[in-house]
Amino acid sequence: MAVDLIVPLKPPVAGKSRLRGALGHAANAERHAALVLALASDTLLAATEAAGVRRVLVVGSDPKPLAELRALGVEVVGEDEPAAGGEGNVRGNPADTGLNAALRLGERLLRADDPGGIVGALQADLPALRASELSAAIEEADGRRAFTADRHGTGTTLLLSSNGGALDPRFGAGSAASHERSGATPLGLAAPSLRGDVDTAADLEHARLIGLGKRTTAVLEAAYLSR
Repeated sequence: MAVDLIVPLKPPVAGKSRLRGALGHAANAERHAALVLALASDTLLAATEAAGVRRVLVVGSDPKPLAELRALGVEVVGEDEPAAGGEGNVRGNPADTGLNAALRLGERLLRADDPGGIVGALQADLPALRASELSAAIEEADGRRAFTADRHGTGTTLLLSSNGGALDPRFGAGSAASHERSGATPLGLAAPSLRGDVDTAADLEHARLIGLGKRTTAVLEAAYLSR
């Protein structure tokens, strides 16, 4: 069952504001950006290795700082990517911004190639993600619109559409409850690495205990050695 994933990502220097200081008070904007990009890189590396994942599309408000991610085997587009036929942009409405808008944009791009397939939204802050756990979630969903809540049970780390069905992303505060109210099935697998998104220093420590990917590990080790 082939799934095409959309991963929305802000410019690294602007993302993950609650994670500032995780590298120490002396960390500058460049080091923070390196950490955010490392979180995304480890997430994407695992996603591209997961059985059942066919394409991974990164949607960024500013794609230039994300260009190096293409080396991981993913596609990178901007939020003003032209629609099929070159008329206007995929978003359509200039006021339609934010995480859910980026996901709808990615969905339209992917649907242009495969209208009847499954698309999914994967958060970019899963540095301990195991490909096997992502594959297990896809298998459990079994073609249904479904989601995986974060370890706190309030947020959403993965949302999958049904075959040819709308993704209908409802990310934001309390997204897990919002997705369930909208008819998405909550997945029951344990999958600690898939549920371990990182918003704070405490989240990063939790992910470290699970086992961080090599990019995030390298950034943390470099920050430690520079203190």
